[in-house]
Amino acid sequence: MIYLFKIGFLDVRWTDLVDILLVSILLYQIYKLLKGSVAVKVLLGFLSLYLIYLVVKAVQMDLLTNILGQFMGVGVLAAIILFSQEIRKFLLLLGKTTFRQDGLIWRRREPKEAMNITAIMEAVKSLSGSNTGALIVFSRNTELKFYADSGDLIDASISKRLLMAIFNKHSPLHDGAVIIYRGKIKAARCILPVSERDNVPAQYGMRHRAALGMSDATDTLVLIISEETGQLSLARNGGLDSNLSAPEIRQRINTYLTEKESPVPEEQANLEVAS
Repeated sequence: MIYLFKIGFLDVRWTDLVDILLVSILLYQIYKLLKGSVAVKVLLGFLSLYLIYLVVKAVQMDLLTNILGQFMGVGVLAAIILFSQEIRKFLLLLGKTTFRQDGLIWRRREPKEAMNITAIMEAVKSLSGSNTGALIVFSRNTELKFYADSGDLIDASISKRLLMAIFNKHSPLHDGAVIIYRGKIKAARCILPVSERDNVPAQYGMRHRAALGMSDATDTLVLIISEETGQLSLARNGGLDSNLSAPEIRQRINTYLTEKESPVPEEQANLEVAS
């Protein structure tokens, strides 16, 4: 066995340093996922309870030790249930940053269809001018089948009239999100995951929370049109930019669709609201 160095009676190996580094990275990723959410408080509650268990065990309080010991015995199962959403987000993040879809040699590459940005922007301007709420998800790498199946499949070419009809207040499709992929409207009335962060400003409603939740879980760009003010906002990688102009929206959509997929930035867990 080859040792790197010794500290007193401890023999430090190369594998020990690698082990510490990997554990540190894992703990940091978990911290980023939990930061700003109610899951942090639940985790602190678990740690506090475990600390109490260690204290009562050390002072030999047998009755309380047995009670807390029974709870700790099912602690792993309880943690999986309570942190199911965070575990799912971690696995999605791990899969997204490790296995790129474009890198799978057995996946047949399909030609991308041109996006009709002009029709989208014309519809966005009309919806914003009439204070009609809307939620539009742009995806460049996947058709988001799980979320598309939660709504009504359309698979139609993009047009201003179609978007206006979908988000018409009297339309049965207006309550939910539209998913746009490969130059087509894949589905409407889709249900998006709602962000559970406790630092979202009070002026933002369920559309903004759904956009944040979707941008947290997937590599998508989400456009929000406020029903109260008609303001335009964009959510990406857990960040929210609000009160944007139509030219800014167009430029950011084009940038998102043309840039190469990049790793999730460190600020993903932070909510940045640009006024």
